[in-house]
Amino acid sequence: MNGSIAQLRAFADVALRDVRGCEAALCVPHPLLHAAQAVFGATRLRWGAQDCSAEEEGAFTGEVSARMIRELGARYVIVGHSERRAGHGETDGQIAAKAQRALAAGLTPIVCIGENAEERDGEQTAVVLRRQLLQLMRVLGRTLASVVLAYEPLWAIGSGNTAAPGLIDDTHGAIADMLAFHAGLSAHTVRILYGGSVHPRNAGAIMTSSLVSGVLVGGASLEPTDFMEIWKAATRCSAIAPQRLAPITATSRG
Repeated sequence: MNGSIAQLRAFADVALRDVRGCEAALCVPHPLLHAAQAVFGATRLRWGAQDCSAEEEGAFTGEVSARMIRELGARYVIVGHSERRAGHGETDGQIAAKAQRALAAGLTPIVCIGENAEERDGEQTAVVLRRQLLQLMRVLGRTLASVVLAYEPLWAIGSGNTAAPGLIDDTHGAIADMLAFHAGLSAHTVRILYGGSVHPRNAGAIMTSSLVSGVLVGGASLEPTDFMEIWKAATRCSAIAPQRLAPITATSRG
């Protein structure tokens, strides 16, 4: 719940610079989607929303449908963000339904998965990720290949402590193995981002892993120059391994 029209204009100025080799998107609060359409249209920066309804239309006061978001030119929508799961009690079933609705509307859902500190300390990470992914697989089937996954360890978000490279590799590898075993999707078929205290100083190192397709950025997405540095890091990585690079996505949340 951050941002303003003036801030979006500042991001547009940054996005007009010559950045090639990867895709970047800024996911903004719903009231700013129209402004994003207006200011980002002439840039290489795409835009998306931070949530959508699991319903197509109807008497759901306060909800915003995926179709409405797509009509404003958005390409992406984040669903299942840890703050939605924790603060709004969203279930795996609701998140899978939102992803399905987003795909039907022509949006690419960025589906967040991840464990909290208690689950990590209890060595339950694989169990939690499997539960979250199995529900997606049941609902989406083979269309899961059109989804972007974002692994965001809840214990790292906002802490300033990024998961160690080895842990990121292990977890992303485990996710890829689950997708292969349960859904028959080969490596790199589904793009898997890492999110959790990503900033300009560590983004490049995170994206050197062959198992990381891009990054989901939180607080660092509020400052255009920081966002630009992360975009540059992604561009450098895309030159090394263009076949696996996914969007660099940023939530305007802080």
